[in-house]
Parts: sequence; C-alpha cells; structure tokens
Amino acid sequence: MAKQLPFGTIHEIFSRFQVRCAEPKGELEHTNAFTLVVAVALSAQATDKGVNKATRGLFAIADTPQKMLALGEEGVVEHIRTIGLYRNKAKNVIKLSRRLIDDYGGEVPSSRAALQTLPGVGRKTANVVLNMWFGHPAQAVDTHIDRVGNRTGIAPGKDVIAVEKSIEDNVPVEFAQHAHHWLILHGRYTCKARKPECSECLINDLCAFEDKIM
Repeated sequence: MAKQLPFGTIHEIFSRFQVRCAEPKGELEHTNAFTLVVAVALSAQATDKGVNKATRGLFAIADTPQKMLALGEEGVVEHIRTIGLYRNKAKNVIKLSRRLIDDYGGEVPSSRAALQTLPGVGRKTANVVLNMWFGHPAQAVDTHIDRVGNRTGIAPGKDVIAVEKSIEDNVPVEFAQHAHHWLILHGRYTCKARKPECSECLINDLCAFEDKIM
C-alpha cells in the first residue's frame, strides 16, 4: 500500500484524466434505472462485455420489473446462462423485481440503504446506480479501483470501504462525479493487476507505486 498522495498531486492526476476523457462512461449497457440495476447485479464475477451480450436480448423483452416477473426465472436463465452463477443471479433478478413492485411502486429507489434491500444488490452495485443514474458522486469500488487506489497512493485503504472513504475524502470535489469511472478504466486498461503498463501510463511521474515497469 502506497502512502496517501498530497492534494496537489491528486488534483493533477485527475486533471490529466479529465483532459484525456472528459465524460467517462460505464461500459454496461442499459436503458433505464431498472436495467442498470439488473446489469450491475449480473456483472459480479463477470465481464461487462459478457453481461452486455447476455442482456441485449433480455432487456429487449423485459425492461421493467413487471415484464421481468412475467418472463419468469427460467426465462431469465435462458438469456443469462453464459454468465457465471447464472441460476442464483436469475433468482435474484426475479426477487428484486418483486421487491421493487411490492415496496417501491415499481420504481428504483434513490438511496443507498433502499437499494441495498434489493436481492443481489450490495454496496458497490448501489453506488454504481446512484452515480450513473441519479448523478450522485458515489464511489463504487471494485477490484480495479481497490488496486489503483492502493498502488498509486490516490486512495489507499485496507479494504474496499476504506478505499471508498479515501476517494471521497481526498479527490477534489470537481472530479468526484467521474472519479470512479476514471479509476476503473485506468485499472482495466493501464494499471493492470499482473502487468501494469507503466511506460504508457498518463500519470507514471505522479504515481507512488515503487515497482514501476518502465
């Protein structure tokens, strides 16, 4: 774990991210808040590319909780069987659809606590929905952000909750809305787990990682 970088360095890092990509977007395909919740829940231990391939057909016929319930668990299974843990995930999709109808009038709620009452929705999924759909600067920490935060010194923490808090506490507010997307994309394509591409890195002169591969 690298030491926490100073404010000025973090500001410069995110300034560079912003210049390179001013409006970073999540890679999961969705059409509304409901399909976003489902897509993110399905993405656990799966790639965004794999989830998108599976959900294109699913969302074409079931883009509301009511339509998803009408499709049924086996109908969901038929669309998502290429995704890991598909049977358990199909159960959760049906359960969360029922919960949305019974408890929230068929609408996706806009609070973290409410979102986390939905089957298959944890803190990370809730934060993705809050950020991407409701425009709240929530920080959804996945393995990429956990690695980048600790490796670079941008947001070190002993676990994902600590990293989330570190981002909230240390990233300048003007970058907060897009911070988690910049960090995810950086971890996915540059600051990789096994072979980080340090020589191609936009922030290699600012990063606190001691084992840079140049």
